Amino acid sequence: MGCHWPQKSRFFGRHDTINQKREIQTMFTPVIIVCILLVPLIGAWTVGGRDKAAMGGLFGISIAFIFFGIGHFAQTDGMIAMLPEILPARRQIVLATGVLELAIAVGFLVPATKRLAGLAAIAVLIGFFPANIYAAVNHTGMGGHVWGPEYLLIRFPLQVLLVVLTWTFVVRRKAETRAPVIL
Repeated sequence: MGCHWPQKSRFFGRHDTINQKREIQTMFTPVIIVCILLVPLIGAWTVGGRDKAAMGGLFGISIAFIFFGIGHFAQTDGMIAMLPEILPARRQIVLATGVLELAIAVGFLVPATKRLAGLAAIAVLIGFFPANIYAAVNHTGMGGHVWGPEYLLIRFPLQVLLVVLTWTFVVRRKAETRAPVIL
């Protein structure tokens, strides 16, 4: 599942297949997400130390939710394929959840709604994860889901990272929000 024996290419003796190229491309999205999350965090840490890292973490998680929300509009058909066909109004669900994720991203940046947006984000990350499981088990949708269940070995830790960063940099009270010592 998801692995293909390489076939020798006629060009330069390289060993690759179209399927292998597609598999590499499917892993691009998790790499983008990790970069979106960690580059602002590490940048803020580097410039301002541990106390400023919280701002970088908040900025990173906000950008990630903007990325997720836009994805619902830019890749609507792929997102629809991630949902079971038995669900009615799958297109409307995908578009509405895209709006929800964009609203959450904005809510992170408004002090009065920051904590509520963070709790909503965690609920969304947990609540939407079954769609990732469905897509991976059924080799459908977009991105790494076509790998099959193996993709969950990457997706689940990424989902945990998203929840932990959201809790750490968005939900906790400001006085408690500090970058983890392990960074």
